[in-house]
Amino acid sequence: MRLSSSLFFALILAMPLYGQDIKVLYDEAELPQFTLPDPLIAKDGTKITTAEAWEKVRRPELLELFETEVYGKAPAPLPISSRLLEEREVFGGKGTLRRVQLFLTGKEDGPQAELLLYLPKSDKPVPVVAALNFKGNHTLSDDPAIPLANAWVRNNAEDGVKNHKASEESRGAAKSRWPIERILDRGYGLATVYYGDIDPDFDDDFQNGIHGAFQKEGEAKPAADEWGSIAGWAFGLSRIADFLQQQDAVDHDRLIVMGHSRLGKTSLWAGATDPRFALVISNNSGCGGAALSRRRFGESVRRINTSFPHWFCDNFLEYNDNEDACPVDQHELIALIAPRPVLICSAEDDRWADPHGEFLSGLYADPVYRLLGTDGLAVDEMPPLDKLIDSRIGYRIRPGKHDVTPSDWEAYLDFADKQLGGK
Repeated sequence: MRLSSSLFFALILAMPLYGQDIKVLYDEAELPQFTLPDPLIAKDGTKITTAEAWEKVRRPELLELFETEVYGKAPAPLPISSRLLEEREVFGGKGTLRRVQLFLTGKEDGPQAELLLYLPKSDKPVPVVAALNFKGNHTLSDDPAIPLANAWVRNNAEDGVKNHKASEESRGAAKSRWPIERILDRGYGLATVYYGDIDPDFDDDFQNGIHGAFQKEGEAKPAADEWGSIAGWAFGLSRIADFLQQQDAVDHDRLIVMGHSRLGKTSLWAGATDPRFALVISNNSGCGGAALSRRRFGESVRRINTSFPHWFCDNFLEYNDNEDACPVDQHELIALIAPRPVLICSAEDDRWADPHGEFLSGLYADPVYRLLGTDGLAVDEMPPLDKLIDSRIGYRIRPGKHDVTPSDWEAYLDFADKQLGGK
């Protein structure tokens, strides 16, 4: 039986301390034995041996399985429209900032989000990193001219239920994660939107955000195989790509998508579903992102569905404590990005996100990349700390915790230089 997220969440609330009873595995010796599905074996059991068969047969099969069983099917997009709010020089003339209102369905009375587009001074189109941010555009810098987010914003407790509002005290609170001037110095642009403008990050059966604009007549919420919040945020990233494709200052062939944590899961799904992203970066994306679900290390499928029942489609609830029954695992998500480059980044102390499981997803996606004529992952064991593996499937683990650091950005851009040709 398929449980709705509302019923599932109600059951959880009815059982005191239920979430705290979920055992968390941090010992490799305690992990269950499992067999991963082979990304090169089609549903009819035949072996995929050519690039043509991958593109025509196996890739569509895997994409449909992830849509149906994990993230949910998103609707066909509508043409976007936009309005330029402001354009000015920043960082002493090193670059420009454009503030743009994006109308995500082309209608000014529909869902919309404010985009910050930072571009370095250049006489030719530049590569741009598209990335959602967690607490509002105003938190990326101390710039007093950037308006406070006017939608729901997360608070530090992550209760996610109350309609928290941004305060002036939060201006610049996330600037350590966004070394904007350095990104411009490296010859890259940055396009960012507050993720809560696309879909507020709490479970109310999708009565808010982008989902409501596509709700079918008579439908109270998305069906069990339709989009959750991760697919909604990925949908928003693709609308950013729509806008960037219209900008002459942007190199349309070198769009990069990057995300951290739940937005790292989102960047991987956006990269898998939208081939306009020429390079995909996930940072500390963990369960439902780069980490293999069947390992059950750190955050498990049950735990993530208990804490965040709105992130995935309702069908994914069937795999609570039942990961082996899922027809896909996350190495196949990495394979869906092939042959485009993908960089998987982990942090040593972020055991909740299972760094080893993130590495293994890259390793087990390697055969697909090689079938398509590129190199895959250049190593078969986890590299030492701070060493960037810059093969087509890239990997890096650094010391420290669940975060985005300036050194992470240096690795992202070093990888992009190698894979996309730099400036």
